[in-house]
Amino acid sequence: MPEIFPGRYTAEIEGDFVVFLIGMRVNRPWKLRKLAFMAGTMPKLLRELDADPAIGCLGSWQVLRSPIAPTVIQYWRSFDELEAYAHALTHKEMWKRFFRLVKADGDIGIWHETCRVRDGEYETVYGGMPRFGLAAAAGHRAVGSASRARGRLGGA
Repeated sequence: MPEIFPGRYTAEIEGDFVVFLIGMRVNRPWKLRKLAFMAGTMPKLLRELDADPAIGCLGSWQVLRSPIAPTVIQYWRSFDELEAYAHALTHKEMWKRFFRLVKADGDIGIWHETCRVRDGEYETVYGGMPRFGLAAAAGHRAVGSASRARGRLGGA
């Protein structure tokens, strides 16, 4: 069981960072061969990222929006590191295998969104939570009950 931090906390990270969202949607679940490949691909890539912090991924969390549409939230130190990983051998090989298997036929859909976040231009609050999201990927600190989103954004 993860440690719960009573009270209110906010994430702390120095410098710019990247939020990367990636997911898939199973459009035709009866295509078991394709589904089995996809179910094994993302966990393998996530284990690789977790095993080597030098790659630049600060943390990943898988979220099941629904059984047919899992999503992964990632925090990266920089876009350059994310891009380098996208061109790395393991990722490239899986990407090639995915397109050979799926051939953009619509059985399984994939998507991603990349957001660059400039230093200080983010806001988070966690109440009575274990470290999660950006707070787990970077760091966190307690904030008082009077803390407001505008103040955490530097009064912007």
